[in-house]
Amino acid sequence: MKITARLSIVIGLVLAFSSAKLAGLPAAPVSEDKKAAPSAGKSTASLDQQQMRGLDEQVQEVKSDVLSISQELSRLEEKLLYPSGTQVAIFVALAKGDQMRLDSVRLQIDGQLVTHHIYSAKELEALRKGGVQRIYVGNVATGDHQLEVLVDGKLEDGKDFSRTEHLTFSKEVKPKLVGLTLAGSGNTPVALGDW
Repeated sequence: MKITARLSIVIGLVLAFSSAKLAGLPAAPVSEDKKAAPSAGKSTASLDQQQMRGLDEQVQEVKSDVLSISQELSRLEEKLLYPSGTQVAIFVALAKGDQMRLDSVRLQIDGQLVTHHIYSAKELEALRKGGVQRIYVGNVATGDHQLEVLVDGKLEDGKDFSRTEHLTFSKEVKPKLVGLTLAGSGNTPVALGDW
């Protein structure tokens, strides 16, 4: 949270300085000599355009810097919150060609609810096209862990589908990636795999 607050302050300051520079542009001088006005107007107009281009370039550079700082802060935040020695990530995919309408997935690790996700029509369509969802990232100790997966949905023929599977995965010192492949048909509605 502190990192996000600091990032918000940095972005606010950058925007404030950018708008202050834009507001501080000198106005084009007004010439009272009618004969000198056309040539003076052209030179001041080109000068103003050059200044605006210069400011635009500076604003773009500042924006680029802010985005790179934001990305770096996000990486650092993830490293702090989820150290690689204890990190586990769980992914969900639908079995190829399965037409089950997935409504929700609930995950428990070692008896504690870690996530519950209700799927929208767009998310379901993405999963049907072969997409993969990272449903959970968290920390667990090394060793064996019990994973309980509750899947709710509707089968292709309209019947309700609800299955609970109890699976075991082993966490080592390195980060653990667990893949869950869900299927409405077949003997294994939830298949566990290491990714």
